[in-house]
Amino acid sequence: MGGITTRAIEANGLRFAVDEAGSGPDVALCLHGFPEARLSWRHQLPVLAARGWHAVAPDLRGYGESSRPREQRAYRLAHLVADAAALFDALGARRRLLVAHDWGGLIAWTFAMQRARPLDGLVILNVPHPAVFRAVIRRSWRQRARSWYAGFFQIPRLPEALLTANRAAGLERVFTGTAVRPDAFPPEVLARYRANALAPGAMTAMIDYYRANLGALTREAPSPMIDFPTLMIWGERDTALGLELTEGYGPYVRDFTLRRLPEASHWVQQEAPDAVNAALGAWLESRALG
Repeated sequence: MGGITTRAIEANGLRFAVDEAGSGPDVALCLHGFPEARLSWRHQLPVLAARGWHAVAPDLRGYGESSRPREQRAYRLAHLVADAAALFDALGARRRLLVAHDWGGLIAWTFAMQRARPLDGLVILNVPHPAVFRAVIRRSWRQRARSWYAGFFQIPRLPEALLTANRAAGLERVFTGTAVRPDAFPPEVLARYRANALAPGAMTAMIDYYRANLGALTREAPSPMIDFPTLMIWGERDTALGLELTEGYGPYVRDFTLRRLPEASHWVQQEAPDAVNAALGAWLESRALG
């Protein structure tokens, strides 16, 4: 991966493996989702670096080569938000851009609402604001059906067994079976994801994000206005999250930009990197962020 280097960073009492491009105090922190890893940002890090950002993608706690706490409660949102804040601090951030997908996006929305650290911008890929999700799932049987897997993940041990059987063939199908372009996941990328899932305790840690936070995601909670620029990029052919989740952001985000990509799935930044990078670049320029 041209221009990308890897190292370890200590933050919030844990060790995080990070890929990074660029340098300096203007930090773009890129948070991946389930069941991905820092590798998922390989197409975006050089682009962000070219626009003046020190672009950093960590393996989240429990994933890849980062620390893997064993207790389920260690994966509650409060700890995940604290990790992101501590990573910004460890990187000496002066300006902060938070870029996030899927579970990383849930962390990022919470980070922004709680103002864990000042942000200059927020970029969210294919995950809704928690208040929007709660409103939609209350009225939409279709979205409840699409979210079936969150309930399935509450079962002890069975999800891990199914996803890791046959050298994690089930986990591979999570990507290839829902992608519009399965070729966006070449063998070497799938091999990394499978190896990560097969590490001792890793699959349980990854699923514990769902187990530790199900109540918090469905419970009503205050949603303070996010008053810094926010870009949402959404692959329209997401099999788990419907397009209605991109609507109704006025009460929650003051400066909201939506870019929908009709021929991309949930795995939008890996499957449509050129379109994602173009949307990201145009938005950064429009908000004087790079």
